[in-house]
Amino acid sequence: MLPRIHCITDFPSYDALALTVLEAVVQAGVDAVQVRAKSLPDREVLAFTRALVDRLAGTPATVIVNDRLDIALAAGAHGVHLGLDDLPVAEARRLAPPGFLVGGTCRHAGHAEDARAQGADYAGVGPVHRTTTKAGLPAPIGLDALREAAGVLPAIAVSGITAERVPEVMAAGAYGVAVASAICRSPRPELAARGLVDAVARG
Repeated sequence: MLPRIHCITDFPSYDALALTVLEAVVQAGVDAVQVRAKSLPDREVLAFTRALVDRLAGTPATVIVNDRLDIALAAGAHGVHLGLDDLPVAEARRLAPPGFLVGGTCRHAGHAEDARAQGADYAGVGPVHRTTTKAGLPAPIGLDALREAAGVLPAIAVSGITAERVPEVMAAGAYGVAVASAICRSPRPELAARGLVDAVARG
């Protein structure tokens, strides 16, 4: 089963507290953690990802690393998510072991068709809405583009996703959602995660 609720890491510090928060949101039903820590040196991202894999061992959660196949493989993660300017999905698929998840960022159905042809397991489709979590994103693609991409690959809707917006993205055909600040910057991350999990389950 592909994971449906992805928590993208968005912490001021990638430390023991961040690991504890992620463990709690996984216990609340989040089934994938995407490690995104662009401001950290590679060695720190590797160390954090290894620690996260160890902490979540024995849970059903999948650990995915954004952008960096090398770090994902070295840390023993379960997958990688690749942006449009990252290593091609086909190359990641060639280098990764069997069962390793490979996702690709898609902004429209054409991107999703290309990602599928290269062997992607899912499409991270967005930005669906505006977000302040990640700088430099293009304008929101909206629900129609999400709907079209979702007809090609299992679509994980990303950017500006909240529990209140889950029904509309699921109605547009999304398989699941990926969120960052809605969980990681919440004063009560576990409660926020549970709200998202419940919303996705209701479809």
